[in-house]
Parts: sequence; structure tokens; C-alpha cells
Amino acid sequence: MTASRLACTQNPETSEPRLELFSRFARAINTHSSSFLLSAAVGLAGMSSSSFGETAYVSNEKDNTLSVIDIDSLEVIDTIEVGMRPRGITFNRDFTELYICASDSDAVQVMDMAERRIVADLPSGEDPEQFALHPDDRKLYIANEDNAVVTVVDTRERTVIAQVDVGVEPEGMAVSPDGKWAVNTSETTNMLHWIDTESNELVDNTLVGQRPRHVEFTKDGALLWASSEIGGTVAVVNVADRQIIKTLEFKIPGVHRDRIQPVGIKLTDDGRYAFVALGPANHVAVVDAQSYEILDYLLVGRRVWHLEFDRQGALLLTSNGVSGDVTVIDVEKLKPIKTIKVGRYPWGIAVAP
Repeated sequence: MTASRLACTQNPETSEPRLELFSRFARAINTHSSSFLLSAAVGLAGMSSSSFGETAYVSNEKDNTLSVIDIDSLEVIDTIEVGMRPRGITFNRDFTELYICASDSDAVQVMDMAERRIVADLPSGEDPEQFALHPDDRKLYIANEDNAVVTVVDTRERTVIAQVDVGVEPEGMAVSPDGKWAVNTSETTNMLHWIDTESNELVDNTLVGQRPRHVEFTKDGALLWASSEIGGTVAVVNVADRQIIKTLEFKIPGVHRDRIQPVGIKLTDDGRYAFVALGPANHVAVVDAQSYEILDYLLVGRRVWHLEFDRQGALLLTSNGVSGDVTVIDVEKLKPIKTIKVGRYPWGIAVAP
């Protein structure tokens, strides 16, 4: 177990269950030696939260499956068949349901997590690729690549609330932490489209680099990071006026600039780092999220698409499409520590406690 995961055992969200567990254990054996109790305490303190069931789900485009990874062992423990060409995946707020963009099935599938089986299809529109769930845990904003709209679905009623016309080939989706904005990227129009979630109307557009693929809000909602795959850049946008305040460019020694194609982005909750998946460059860029300095490039698998943290932010998982694997990065050490073989063309990642 890495030092970073050991450090995470002090996380206030996860330490209380361990304390209760230890207290019951100590009362049950209070007639035994203090040395035995000390050993038990050390053992319990060393348990990561993933020992209580944390798992990562990885969508495999070419296999029509999800690979299930146990975060503690960092091994694949299950493979689940789903619809055709699964890409974007996300959980509802209490992790009882997993939503899956089955793009070639023209459906967003709903998986019941208690049984790990598909129980419904949402009316998603054609070719859903990415989506984002509103903080109300009800409205799902879905990018429909083939017909240039964003479909808004009520996940409880399983009905379409609205369809919003956007640019050509919409893909990336994000909803702001306060729920005010839904932002979509259009790959051919090269824009970010700002949708007011109260009216479900398009109210503004921001021109960015060529072929924008992904958008990610900062935790406070003040900034939006947007990757442009063919442009080879990431734009940092001020949400208040929807204007670009910084454009990042990437240069990796020995890698031709045409292979540096930013796609997925993840930001640490503490605002320290931004991680950017650089596609066929086979690297993840580490960015100082305050100064915007490029700190490092981490070698991962081939054609890295998307990224996701474990629940404590100690590990970062990357989906590497061409090599069919997931790279695990120790966030504290900024170092890849393991490669996990999954299905063919892994694309999206979602993590549940």
C-alpha cells in the first residue's frame, strides 16, 4: 500500500467507521493484553477506505462491457455486459444507479448497482457520448453527437425535459457546482455552449481551440477548463463573463506536437493540480492549477482518453484506449504505480465507494 493511501486513512469522511469498528472490537477483547490491542489498532488504522468496497467502473468501447476494478487490490474483479459502444459513465448521488452512454445503441442505460444489471433505458436522443448530472440528482444533460443537440432528461420520470440546439458534433458536458450552467463542447464548431439550466436555453458561446472534447469546472465553480484535441491546447475560462483567461500549450521532448491531443481533464479538490490526458502522446500533463505552469509529463498507456480520481483523491486512474489498460497514478508522488489490463478501447471511468 502506498504512503499516500495510508495518509488517506485520516480522512474525516472515512475515519469514523473505523473508530466505531475498533471500539466494538476492543470491548469484545478487553481482557486481553495491551500489546494485542495495539496490534489490532495499527491494523485497523492501516486499512484504506477501499477495503470497505471502493470500486472503479471502466467502459470498454469495443467489447460492449464494463470492467470493474477493486481499488484496494488494483485488480479487475468483474466484467459486465452492457449496450453497444459504451463511453461516458456516471453515478447518481447515492451510487445506487450508474448511467451509461451506450452510443451505438442510441441509449443511456440505467444500471441498478445492487444487482449490477441494466434495468432501464433513458430517452437519450441519438448517439449519446458524454453527459453530466445536475446537482439536483435529477436532470441529466446529454450530448447527442449526430444531431447537434443537448438532450435534458428527467432521470426519475425517465422523460425528456428539453432539447437544446448547439454546435456541430457536441461531445463534452459539465454542470457547474451551483447548478446554474450546463456547458457543452462542439467539436466541429469549436465552441463552448452555455446553457441556462433554469430555462434550458442557450445563452452564450465561447470560441476555443480546434475540436474541443472535454470541460471541467473547478470545485468553487469560478473557472472552467476546456480541452481542444486538434488545437493541442487547454483553455481556462472565467465563468463570470465566459471569457478565456489562459491558454495552455504542451511540449513533450521527443513527441511530435501533432500527437499532443488533450482530451480528459481532472482537477484536485484542493485546487493544487490539474491533470490533462494528452491522447496519442501517451502522457498525462501535470499542471500547477494556480500558476498554470506545466510541472511534469507522466508516461501512461497508449492513447489516454479520460481520467478519474479514487474517492480520496490519492490515486488517479487513466483510460488508455489503444493499449486496452488503465494506468494508476499516485497523486502525492506524481508517479504511475501500476497498469491494469481491461477490455478493448477503455473510454470512461467512474468510481463508487
